[in-house]
Amino acid sequence: MKPVNVGICGLGTVGGGTFNTLTQNAQNIARRAGRDIVIAQVATRHPNPNVDTGSVAVTADVNDVINNPTIDIVVELIGGYTIAKDVVLGAIAQGKHVVTANKALIAVHGDEIFAAAEAKGVSVMYEAAVAGGIPIIKALREGLAANRIQWLAGIINGTGNFILTEMRDKGRDFADVLAEAQALGYAEADPTFDVEGIDAAHKLTILSSIAYGIPLQFERCYTEGISRITPQDVEFAEELGYRIKHLGISRQTADGIDLRVHPTMIPVARPIAKVDGVLNAVMVNGDAVGDTLYVGAGAGAGPTASAVVADIVDLARSIDAPASARVSHLAFNQIEDVQVMAMEDVETSYYLRIQALDQAGVLASVASILSERGINIEAIIQKEPKANDEYAQIILLTHRIVERTMNEAILAIEGLVSTVGSVTRIRVEHLNG
Repeated sequence: MKPVNVGICGLGTVGGGTFNTLTQNAQNIARRAGRDIVIAQVATRHPNPNVDTGSVAVTADVNDVINNPTIDIVVELIGGYTIAKDVVLGAIAQGKHVVTANKALIAVHGDEIFAAAEAKGVSVMYEAAVAGGIPIIKALREGLAANRIQWLAGIINGTGNFILTEMRDKGRDFADVLAEAQALGYAEADPTFDVEGIDAAHKLTILSSIAYGIPLQFERCYTEGISRITPQDVEFAEELGYRIKHLGISRQTADGIDLRVHPTMIPVARPIAKVDGVLNAVMVNGDAVGDTLYVGAGAGAGPTASAVVADIVDLARSIDAPASARVSHLAFNQIEDVQVMAMEDVETSYYLRIQALDQAGVLASVASILSERGINIEAIIQKEPKANDEYAQIILLTHRIVERTMNEAILAIEGLVSTVGSVTRIRVEHLNG
């Protein structure tokens, strides 16, 4: 059977891992694909010292790969929006299939890219764009195809999970752990995408579109980072039987799709609460299967290359089949334009930490504000002031309430003469079916 020729654009961490995996495991990969998969050309401006390209043709110009008539699949591993988008659309225009690990590109420009691919009868595969080595996209597109997905929740950024794990286990401050994460290479010099939830929002946008068959809507995803989480909050959460994780959460409701990334308290007993360090995890609830959990390495050369090569193998298996025989890009042949809910319309439970003067009547005032708005209290902890401190800490857990109502209650609490500063708010999810 005719070999499938691959062109790789980008030879950095993931590109190098992909090259090495394809060459080192060539025989086993060919057995799985039913034909040889050959690296015909590589485009890179910066040689990778961990990659021996040998006799493979190397160019500094990605257009050489795009326009190479012998190449069947272009693998885009450059990253970013600009050059990467040109590579992907250029390859599609030439009638070539595409594999990418670029979550930002898919989340923001995926609808345009998929439309171009469908018009040319080619496929764009992107398993490596979400959760590295965890095959979560294949699980949603294929393994869970019988299900109506009701919700999903994921730890889909390893940097944030590492930081929160260190804060919990060692009582360290956010800034201190972030500096270590940067030194270890887990976080970039500018860590904004990781710690403010933008990276996770890209991934959640993709997962939600596949889960519910809706257009990609990154701009509608509510995003909140972890930079304001304190060791105090981590400690109080544990005392209440919860753990703080930076979660991407998506839920299908009668009012639309709930799409949000933020710090979340979840019960310690839930399996996803025990996923620590730089690991990723995605929990999916389907009406037929119930709860499923997928855990593994979310980044790195090997895990991400594993996902890239899996996509190449899938394309090699079906490359001679008509486009109609392939799985649709977002898993649904008919996409529904369902509304993504505004965050103020979302319903969840809350953890509130209030700093107040140590005097009679404060707790009663806070409880009255909540009661007037129909917000029920599940648990209360009141911490007495430390030595030489006149302020006490009031910690509350509430039942589920619409965010708009909680926003009003927080403003009223902050307006009390007996409270000081801002109320700390962390949303609470039980993820129990």
